[in-house]
Amino acid sequence: MFSIYNSIKERPLVMGILNVTPDSFFETGKSYFAEAAFNRALEIESEGADILDIGGCSTSPGKTFASSEEELSRLKTVLPLIPNTVKIPVSVDTFRPEIAKFALQNGVEIVNDESGVFSESMASLVKEFDASWIFMHTGNKTSSEVGEYKNGIVSEVLEFFKSMKEQALSFGIKEEKLCFDYGLGFGKSREDDLTLLKNTNQFKAFKPLLVGVSNKRVIGQATGREVSERLSGTLSAESISAFLGADVIRTHNVKACLDAVSVAVCIKKGGFLDG
Repeated sequence: MFSIYNSIKERPLVMGILNVTPDSFFETGKSYFAEAAFNRALEIESEGADILDIGGCSTSPGKTFASSEEELSRLKTVLPLIPNTVKIPVSVDTFRPEIAKFALQNGVEIVNDESGVFSESMASLVKEFDASWIFMHTGNKTSSEVGEYKNGIVSEVLEFFKSMKEQALSFGIKEEKLCFDYGLGFGKSREDDLTLLKNTNQFKAFKPLLVGVSNKRVIGQATGREVSERLSGTLSAESISAFLGADVIRTHNVKACLDAVSVAVCIKKGGFLDG
């Protein structure tokens, strides 16, 4: 099975987002179901994505979560068709173990877990299927809430990563199967988001580190732009994240992101990428 850790390159891996929902904050009005989702998946792969991340439940600010039944119904329109067609590994973006189980049974190799907690049910599935597991920090809050972190957001996330890693290893999950996401926008203020981005290099003990900043509110507040106009700001943040050591960039704009992070890594390296 695929391991993000064992697939790290000179540049960050690029994870392309495929939302199989009618209420994505970035693609409102676009419902990528069945044939449309299949075509979009192929497009994301052709643009150079290293991983395809499929989600069936929007966790955007102010949104009511779809029920488990609705999330499962949406994913059934694209699984197992997409994992059996694209040549890149596929991730499922969910906080529900029952959804992760269905996805893993249908060709998905990575669980992108938005729950923000250690779940033995999720851990059992990851172990059973030898899947990769992405932990996201939320502070036990949603994207509409802001937590209070008395020791600062960086210390809070570092402690969360340490705890999650220890619990996973104690559960018998291989370290090479773990990935860490500091969860921009989830349980955080926009100032918290900026602090995490600025301190990306402080998380180097936890690899691979995933950064998902694409078109988020922190970009909107920094630029004054609406969601549809945040590409330039997004690419700036993604480039800086790559320069500071991010291992995976989760993005809506695969081709542009790939170019931006490749240039950032070349500048950092002082030379061009191999291959």
